[in-house]
Amino acid sequence: MSQHASNEARVIPLRPATARPAGPPAKEPLWRDLVGDVLRRERLAQERTLKDVADEARISMPYLSEVERGRKEASSEVLAAAAQALGLGLGDLLSLAQTELTRHATRRTPKAPYNGLCLVA
Repeated sequence: MSQHASNEARVIPLRPATARPAGPPAKEPLWRDLVGDVLRRERLAQERTLKDVADEARISMPYLSEVERGRKEASSEVLAAAAQALGLGLGDLLSLAQTELTRHATRRTPKAPYNGLCLVA
């Protein structure tokens, strides 16, 4: 086979086209924001106060507030204590936060069909 013939059969696939949402790209959520949201949602669902949960977890109320608002990156010990005060295990808390992360990622992923292009040289 000649070199010319082998060059004709070369196919160079291009990356699939993705639909870009209008406006600036969505930011990835921070893990501390997701965990804080879960803690706050669970606390409010149980109709408990920050003080009540903080006292049971043996952490300060202002610190728990900062964690819930995603302003502090809490240690695993603090997260475990807060989760336990809410009747959750650390694994439960992290699993709920992971579900939130997946939900955010799903919103960002475009559902456009493949509209790719293949070039033949």
